[in-house]
Amino acid sequence: MATLATSLEQLPRVSRKILPALKRLGIATVRDLLFHLPMRYDDFSNEKMIGDVRLGEQVSVAGMIRRVRVGRTAKKHMGLTEITLEDETGEISAVWFHQPFLARSFKEGMRLRLAGRIVQSPSGGLSFTNPAHERLTVFGTNRADSLAPAEIHTSGLVAIYPETEGLSSRWLRYLVKTFLECSYGMPDPLPEDLRTRHGFSALDEVLRTIHFPKNLTAAALARRRLLYEKLLLFQLMALKERSRLKQYPAPPIPADVEILKKFTSSLPFSLTNAQRRSIAEITRDMEKSKPMNRLLEGDVGSGKTVVAAAAALVAVRAGYQVAFMAPTEILARQHFITLEKILTPFNVHLALMTSSERRRPPAAHVIVGTHALIQKNVRFRSLGLVVVDEQHRFGVAQRAALLKKEELRSKNDKGENKSSNHSTSFKILHSEFLIPHFLSMSATPIPRTMALTIYGDLDLSLLDEMPAARKGVKTEIVPPGDRARMYEFIRQEIKRGGQAFVVCPRIDPPEEGGEATFRTGVTGQQKLIMAEVKTVIKERDRLAREIFPDLRIAMLHGKLKPAEKEKTLAHFRDRASDILVATSVIEVGVDIPNATIMLIEGAERFGLAQLHQFRGRVGRGREQSYCFLAPTEDGTETRRLRAVVECTNGFELAEKDLAIRGAGELFGTRQSGVSEEILAAMSDPELVRSVRADAMGLIKKSPDLTTYPDLSRALTVFEHGLHWE
Repeated sequence: MATLATSLEQLPRVSRKILPALKRLGIATVRDLLFHLPMRYDDFSNEKMIGDVRLGEQVSVAGMIRRVRVGRTAKKHMGLTEITLEDETGEISAVWFHQPFLARSFKEGMRLRLAGRIVQSPSGGLSFTNPAHERLTVFGTNRADSLAPAEIHTSGLVAIYPETEGLSSRWLRYLVKTFLECSYGMPDPLPEDLRTRHGFSALDEVLRTIHFPKNLTAAALARRRLLYEKLLLFQLMALKERSRLKQYPAPPIPADVEILKKFTSSLPFSLTNAQRRSIAEITRDMEKSKPMNRLLEGDVGSGKTVVAAAAALVAVRAGYQVAFMAPTEILARQHFITLEKILTPFNVHLALMTSSERRRPPAAHVIVGTHALIQKNVRFRSLGLVVVDEQHRFGVAQRAALLKKEELRSKNDKGENKSSNHSTSFKILHSEFLIPHFLSMSATPIPRTMALTIYGDLDLSLLDEMPAARKGVKTEIVPPGDRARMYEFIRQEIKRGGQAFVVCPRIDPPEEGGEATFRTGVTGQQKLIMAEVKTVIKERDRLAREIFPDLRIAMLHGKLKPAEKEKTLAHFRDRASDILVATSVIEVGVDIPNATIMLIEGAERFGLAQLHQFRGRVGRGREQSYCFLAPTEDGTETRRLRAVVECTNGFELAEKDLAIRGAGELFGTRQSGVSEEILAAMSDPELVRSVRADAMGLIKKSPDLTTYPDLSRALTVFEHGLHWE
C-alpha cells in the first residue's frame, strides 16, 4: 500500500513514461505529488443541456458520441479529430487539433462529458475547440454532495497545475486523485490551538480541498492555511538562526573613519544620505563581537554595491578577507569590474571565481564569485565579511554554508571535532573560531515594515534615495503605429554617441496539444531557451536588414558560453557595437553607463519586476535615458504598462502592482525570482504580523519545539529544502 513516503517509481499505477517529467517538477514521492499545488482553476461549474448552450460561454455538457471523424484541415493540413455529441435536447461538435490518438479513445455510443468555451464552427453552428473531455462512469449522477467529483477534468472547479514538457494538468489531476487517500490522518505541523484560533482545517482536509474545491472561497481558505504554515516555518527558522548566531563570536572590525573619508572622496560622485546612513549602520554592526546579519535593500541603481565596497574596504584594512557572492556569472563579473575599479586604488587585491573563470592573485583580499565560492576546495585564510547579492535567489543551505563554522582546519589539524552533523562545504579558517559578519543585498522592493517582519532574522538598511547625478529614465508606451518615429529617435540618439538595448519578448510555454516544433527528447526549458535564441537571431537580422543597416548590432542570449557573453558585453561596453539585442539575460548585472535607450519588445509579456529591472540597465550615466515599452501587434496598453510609465521607483511600482493584481500575480512570480510566499505575504500584512507573533509565542513556550514534535519535524525538513526561487 502506498504511503506519503512511497517513491512514485515503485507504484505500478504511475506510467514509466512520465517519470522524467515528474522529476523535472521535483516530484519524487506521493507527498511531493500532493504538495504540488494548483496555480489556478478552470470553472466548469456551469453545467447545461446541449440545447441550452450559448456562443461565448464556458460550459460543461454531457451526452453520447454519435459520430467520430478523423481528417485534416483544408489550408494547413493539420490533423484533427472531430466528434458529434448529443443529448435529448440537441447535438454539438467538438474538434481537437494535433491529437490523433484521441480517435482511438472515442467510440460511437460512448458517454462523454465536455468542458470548454463555446465557439462558432466553420459551418455556422456551435462547437468546442480542444475542450477538456472525460468518459462518464455514471451518467447523470448528481455530484453536488461530493468533494471530489467522479469527473475530475470537466466538472466544477478543475485544478490547473505548474506543468512541464510531457506532463499535463490532466495527468497530474489523475495522479492526485489516485493517491489522495494517502493523506488521510497525516501528521499536521500546526498545533491544534493555532488551527482553532485561525479557523484552519486539518492538513489532510486542506489538501483534499485545494485539489478538488467545492468553490473558490474554500480553495482560498485552504491556500491561506498553507501560506500561514510556510510563513510560520520561515519565521521559526529565522528566530532560531538569530538565536544561534548570538551564541558565536565574530571578529570585531573597527570602523576606520579615515579610510572611509578617503574612500568617499575618491569616488567620482557624491554619496546619498541613505548610502552614508547605511555605511554607518553596517560598520557599527561590524565593530561588535557578535556577527552582523543585515539586509541592505535598495531600488535598481540606488548604489548598493558602493555601500558594500565601503564595508569590504573596512574589513580588508582590519586584516580580514571578504567573500562577495552573486547568483549569476554576469552579475559576479559586473561586481568584480566595479569593485576592482573603486578598491584597487587602496591596494585591495580582488579575485573572481565562477564555474568557467578564475582570476585569483596570490593574496586576494576580496573574492567575488558565484556558487563556486562554496565548493569544497575553496578555503579562506581569515574571512571577516560575507556579502550576498540578490540573496532571495539563493537557497538557505547555500547562504548558511557561508556562515558555518563546524569544519575548521585549525581544529581538524589537532584531531578535534573531525565528525560533524553538517555537510559544510565552506571552510572558514580563523584561529579564534570566529564566524564572519553577513551582509545581504536585495533590489526586491518590499516596503520597510514588511521587510522587517518577513526577514525576521535580519536587521535592515534601506537605500531610499537615488544618486543625485542620475536623471530619471523617461518611459513611453509605443503602439505599433509609432514605431517609425521611435526607430528614428533611436538612430539619432546613437549618432549623438549613445547606445541601445533591445530586449526580445519572453517566450511562453507551448499550449498542450500545440504543434511540436522541436526534436524529441528536448526538455520544456530547453525548448523555451531555443525559441528565445531563435527570436533574438531573427530580431537582430530584421533590425540589421530593415531598420538600422547603417549601425552595428550585436546579440546576447542564454545559449552563448560564458566567455562569449563576456566578450559580447565587453565589446558593447567599449562601444564596438551600437545596439545589443538580448533576452532577459541582461536583467541584472549589466552596467553600461553609455547606454541611453532600452527598447522592450512584447512588453506586456514580462512581469513588472523584470520591466523595472530592464529599465534600470539605462540611466546609469549622466545623459538623459529613455525606455520604450512596445507591446506585440495584438498587445494593448494595459494598466500594468501604464504603471511602469507612472512609477519612478520599485517600491511605488510594487504597491501599484499589488493594487492592480493582488498577491497571486504580484510582480509575476515566474519572472521576479521572489518566492510566491513572500509575494502573497505582502498583500496580507495582518497575516504576517499574526504569524510573527505566533512564532515568537511558540519559541517562548518551547525554545527547542519539543512540545510540538510534528512542527519540529516539519521545520527540520523546511530548513533543508527551502529556496527562494
